Amino acid sequence: MNHILVVDDEPDIRSTLEAILAEEGYAVTTAGTAAEGLDLVRDAIFDAVLLDIWLPDRDGLDVLRQILSFDAVAGPEVIIVSGHGTIETAVRATKLGAYDFLEKPLSIERTLIILKNAVEARRLRIENREFQQQLTSHARVTGESVPVKALRQQIRLMAPTNGRVLIYGESGTGKEVIARAMHAESQRADRVFVELNCAAIPEDYIEAELFGYRHSALPGGPREKRGTFERADNGTLFLDEVGDMSLKTQAKVLRALDEQQFTPVGAAQPIRIDVRLIAATNKNLEDEIAKGNFREDLFYRLNVIPFYVPPLRERKEDIPLLATELLRQFGRQYGRPRMEISADALAALQLHHWPGNVRELKNILERVMILNPQVSRIERKHLPILAARVTGRHAEEFSSLQQAREAYERDYILRKLEDCHGNVSRAAEILGLERSHLYRKMKALGIHAKEA
Repeated sequence: MNHILVVDDEPDIRSTLEAILAEEGYAVTTAGTAAEGLDLVRDAIFDAVLLDIWLPDRDGLDVLRQILSFDAVAGPEVIIVSGHGTIETAVRATKLGAYDFLEKPLSIERTLIILKNAVEARRLRIENREFQQQLTSHARVTGESVPVKALRQQIRLMAPTNGRVLIYGESGTGKEVIARAMHAESQRADRVFVELNCAAIPEDYIEAELFGYRHSALPGGPREKRGTFERADNGTLFLDEVGDMSLKTQAKVLRALDEQQFTPVGAAQPIRIDVRLIAATNKNLEDEIAKGNFREDLFYRLNVIPFYVPPLRERKEDIPLLATELLRQFGRQYGRPRMEISADALAALQLHHWPGNVRELKNILERVMILNPQVSRIERKHLPILAARVTGRHAEEFSSLQQAREAYERDYILRKLEDCHGNVSRAAEILGLERSHLYRKMKALGIHAKEA
């Protein structure tokens, strides 16, 4: 329910507005002085304030300034009300940040329309801030490993330029995050970021997706469509899996880049564009050129600034930070309190080979959060799928026999401890070890005792 504050020194107006607005479904609070109204705004959340400009203890415009100073984004929209309205006063109020201006005697119909629009304006303002925060979090390159620090340094150096970027890396490594980070630190950060996964669009439709069409160019579709190049004008266009484009499409992209213009399907006139292009691929494009699958001239147009995103197995020291950040994101997404992760669970995550990279880590943690709604801390036992993968790993996932032996021993001891509900003495008996010997082995393998 939307909450409205009425600040007016006339009791009849306060009571009338309270009755009318309550009937319209609003929650209403009233105040007769500026001091009382300001105290209410400090202590409660309001969607809109109907503020009389003539108050016994303070000028309404001063009150407007103070209300807007509390929170410029999440604060209420303020509608100024005056019995002696002039154009000059209305202009001053709107310049200060008032949403609108109403004259007494109030028109109930006009008041309700303005209130409805003001409430909607505040909602959109807050949603926009949340959207911007999400964009910022998605553009954060998380990690403190040497490769990630080098990536961040490269982004800081190259983002302010207009040079085209080609990002290499296995599937799931976070190539889109790098592209968003480049955009966020570029001179186009306040403009649009448009992305297109070239591998996800059928060949028959990718030209229309890239360049758009006019005049019912595609049967059964809308009359017109703005393509990604047109939508990204003055901003950044991210073409993911660019190595999956056909040679025909590659030729048209090359021409658009060279000429900085293109003609939508079915259009008579070309459209000029100013787009910074960032492309990404999980393929070796030089091999694809040798096979005849990728145009060499397009490769050189794209590969002005090359970036390489390392797989997760080459930066396992980043897993604790990545896990913490992902759990924070999922908590916001599902409206859940922050979920912690134990050192034992982190150690298990760091033992895994991660063929699916960061995307696989993200999927596992999201699954754990969904399947364990009452759990506030992820333990090793909450990662059964990972446990199965650890014990069934391929030989090439280990760099030495010692590493393979330790991975198996650690998983075997963890499962026995779980069977014994954390009782180390009982687990040692089952394993045929001295209790002190088991403790030493647990310490060496990074297993934390849970014995009561």
